[in-house]
Amino acid sequence: MAARKPAARGTCATEYEQDVNAWAQEQARFLRAGAWSRLDIEHVVDEIADVGRGERHALTSALGVILLHLLTWDHRPDRRSRSWVTSIRTQRCVVENRLEDSPSLRAQIEGLITRAYHRARIEAAGETGLDEDIFPAECPYAWEAIMERPIPWPPGDGRA
Repeated sequence: MAARKPAARGTCATEYEQDVNAWAQEQARFLRAGAWSRLDIEHVVDEIADVGRGERHALTSALGVILLHLLTWDHRPDRRSRSWVTSIRTQRCVVENRLEDSPSLRAQIEGLITRAYHRARIEAAGETGLDEDIFPAECPYAWEAIMERPIPWPPGDGRA
């Protein structure tokens, strides 16, 4: 959410800083009614911009979970678990849903993977007890591997 700034006096009954949910509902009513002069434009613009940032963040987060578990899967086969398989499969669904809801994010996917991998590498080192330098500095997984590589359970059965 954007830093909260005071609304222009007299534009709306609900102050943005006092109750952002009530403010948002009021702004929606003004938009539907075409009451343009009553809108708190500065905050409406900030909130719309935040929607895009939130979508990118959610997609990056889901990619990060997948990458974390792929790294731990590959580097600590002795610790593989059903929960990692479930997490990878679940987060793949989240990624697919996010891209379906916001297809324009596909153009940013490589950058989001790079961002997600940086964090996943740090977390993988923490989870596995391995030195961070064990993990490649750059993401070793192509998009297809991130989204489609089979992760069998139990290990070795060949099923995803």
